[in-house]
Amino acid sequence: MADAAVDGARRVLVAADKFKGSLTAVEVAERVTAGLRRVVPDVLVEALPVADGGDGTVAAAVAAGFERREVRVAGPLGDEVTAAYALRGDTAVVEMAEASGLQRLPEGVLAPLTSSTYGSGELLRAALDAGARTIVFGVGGSATTDGGAGMLAALGARFLDADARPVGPGGGGLAALASADLSGLDPRLSDVELVLASDVDNPLTGPKGAPAVYGPQKGASPDDVTALDAALGHFAKVLEQTDGVGARAAEYAASPGAGAAGGIGFGAMLLGARFRPGIEVMLDVLGFAPALERAYLVITGEGSLDEQTLHGKAPAGVAAAARAAGKEVVAVCGRLALPAEVLGRAGIRRAYPLTDVEPDVAKCIADAGPILERVAESIARDFVA
Repeated sequence: MADAAVDGARRVLVAADKFKGSLTAVEVAERVTAGLRRVVPDVLVEALPVADGGDGTVAAAVAAGFERREVRVAGPLGDEVTAAYALRGDTAVVEMAEASGLQRLPEGVLAPLTSSTYGSGELLRAALDAGARTIVFGVGGSATTDGGAGMLAALGARFLDADARPVGPGGGGLAALASADLSGLDPRLSDVELVLASDVDNPLTGPKGAPAVYGPQKGASPDDVTALDAALGHFAKVLEQTDGVGARAAEYAASPGAGAAGGIGFGAMLLGARFRPGIEVMLDVLGFAPALERAYLVITGEGSLDEQTLHGKAPAGVAAAARAAGKEVVAVCGRLALPAEVLGRAGIRRAYPLTDVEPDVAKCIADAGPILERVAESIARDFVA
């Protein structure tokens, strides 16, 4: 295969996502590389850490050669945090979790009704200030369920109650919304290609909407879920009566991806964003196709290979692209919950869970790095040596 062998050695491409709670995608690639080289010292390894739009997306872009830019923005509770985006040329990768993610909440604190995406809007504005003309907006891992209202406010929109005062933060505040004004949105947005990168295709509201499906993960009680669903539905209805939006608000609310990251997908669509599966977008941005052409074996993976993996997660996207190119794929993971035949249909020849080496899950989480190196040694013996 073209470029798959150089100087007599074959090239392996490590394109894995993070092991959440244990290893970043960059660390996964480093550990796999170390294990492979312990068995086959001259093996050529190309590392391309990947992400599907959720937390870790900026880190993956930086590992692929983007410049890391830091900016002070509002966290989900309004306190200032340092968040990062990635920039290369006039393309920016913005990760909403950097500003509005669960990891930005104080330990033990959840605020499902009041967490705001305002800081995510500030991150987008920073990318515009840096000259970005294409913005990949990765959404996932959010602490918020505000339909993107906070983000829109940071970019110039106004959301007022019956007394013409700004509504309170978060999805809970939207229950008091009486009018919306989008005329003050940053005019630069009309000249930018905004790509909404997400691994979920939920609508804004309803049984499969953002509050019902993801609200409990953010601390929402059953009553909170009901309140948030009603508030987001009201938000969309008010926007239907708003100049410059109108009937498109209902169309966007029902669209796949509108419910991503607590409904920030809906807000992004109001800005003209185009929804694409996050892993597809990121593989394009990271330069996966040429790296794939250079490889004969692809190693992908994430913390848990399970049913969710098959629905837009990074390993499934990597495997699909590799299979289309005729390349063999194996996967590493902390936990494996898919049978071999399902993996095969997804394009993964074999999976190597850490639990095969260390059955104690707690030890796998605590010592994921060294155990992953031992797993990679097995891959080297089975597929590289």
